[in-house]
Amino acid sequence: MTIEEKVGKTLAELAVSDAPGVASLFAEVRAAMEEERQTLVLKAPPENQRERDCKALRDRWLARKNGLISQVDENWLKRSPKELKPVVGRHFNELRQFSSRMELERLLGDVPAGLRHSAKGDQIQWHDAAARLAGQQVRPEDDLGQHLKDGIAYDLKPDLTLPGYRRPLGSIHPVTRVLREIEDIFLGLGFRIETGPEVESVYYNFDALNIPESHPSRDDWDTLYVDERTVLRTHTSPVQIRAMEKYGAPLYIIVPGKVYRHDNPDASHSPMFHQIEGLAVDRDITFADLKGTLDFFARKFFGEKVRTSFHPSFFPFTEPSGEVSISCVICDGRGCRTCKESGWVEVMGCGMVHPEVLRHGGIDPDEYTGWAFGLGVERYAMMKYGINDIQLFYQSDVRFLEQF
Repeated sequence: MTIEEKVGKTLAELAVSDAPGVASLFAEVRAAMEEERQTLVLKAPPENQRERDCKALRDRWLARKNGLISQVDENWLKRSPKELKPVVGRHFNELRQFSSRMELERLLGDVPAGLRHSAKGDQIQWHDAAARLAGQQVRPEDDLGQHLKDGIAYDLKPDLTLPGYRRPLGSIHPVTRVLREIEDIFLGLGFRIETGPEVESVYYNFDALNIPESHPSRDDWDTLYVDERTVLRTHTSPVQIRAMEKYGAPLYIIVPGKVYRHDNPDASHSPMFHQIEGLAVDRDITFADLKGTLDFFARKFFGEKVRTSFHPSFFPFTEPSGEVSISCVICDGRGCRTCKESGWVEVMGCGMVHPEVLRHGGIDPDEYTGWAFGLGVERYAMMKYGINDIQLFYQSDVRFLEQF
C-alpha cells in the first residue's frame, strides 16, 4: 500500500488500534517524506526547473487541500478514537515539526542546481548531482546524454583549487563583551569569578543580606516571586552569602550574572538585566581599600583621564554605604545633556559589608571586615558604546549587533 493510500484511510481502516501501531505508522510517513526529499536533492534539477520541482514537492506534502499532511490531520487525527487521540496528537505535532524541511526556502537551500555546458562547450549542461559530488565522469548514455554531442563526456570532478564557501561569522554581543572586559580587570587584581542560582530563596536574596520584611524591595511590585519563599533573584548579592559559607575568609570574588526586577520595559529599564557584584573580605580592610580599587577599575575601563567621586548613600547590606560617580566621559566633566550638566555620572553602589551580613555568611565581624560593590553591565555598555536604549540589547536585531 502506497503512502498516499495509507493517509487516505482512517486508523480503523488500517487496523491500527494501539500506540505502537500509531508510532509505526507515523514513522512510515516521515521515512517517505525524507526519501522524496533526498531523491530531489540528488536529482539536482536544472536551474530553470529547480524551483518548480521544489514547489511541487512542497505542495504534495504541505498543501492545505489534499496535501499528505492535511490528509493525516483529517483521517488519522480528527477521526482517531478517543483513547488514541492523545498519542496521535503528539505524533502529529512531531510530524508537523519534521515537515518544516519541506518548506520552499528550506528545499531551495538544500537542492543544488545541476551544472551545465552548451553543445559548443562554452557553458554547462545539466548533470546528475550525485555524479558531481562523487567526482565521477558523466557518460553520454546517462541522463545527460541528450545534452551531449558526438559522444563527448565532460569531466565534472570538483576543482579543489577554487576557494571554498565561507559562512559569515558573528561577533561577541556587546553585553558579553563588556562583561568579559570587567571580569578581566578584576581577575588581574586577584579576584575570582563565582556564580549562583538565578531562582533564589527569600533567605539568601533578602534575609541573609539584612533586608527586613518591611523593605519596599520585597513587595510584589518590585520583586518577581515564584512562591512565597522563592524569588527570581533581584541582585547577584545572594552569592556573597553562599561564597562566604563555602569558602570562609579571606575572600575576593566577583559575581556576574542575570538578575530580575518587576520593571516595565523602556529605554532605561528591563525586567531582566546583567549585574556584577564584587566582594572582598579580609583582615584590616578599610573604605580606603574600596576607594582605591574602584578608582583603579574606573580608569582601566573608562580611560586614564576619568575621575571618581564618592558620596554617602544607604543600603541595608553595607555600612557605611556610598554611590560612585565618574566624570562624564562625553564632556570630560564640563557638563552636557548626558550628565545633566553636572559633569558627573553615577555608575555603581558600594560600601563596607554590614556585620550582620558577615555573621550570616559564617564570618566573625570582630576579626574580619569587607567591602562590596554592584554595577549594571548594560549601563556600562550603553555608556561605552553611546547606546540610548537598553531594549536594543535584547531584540536580536542583526543590524544593531553587527556593529560590534
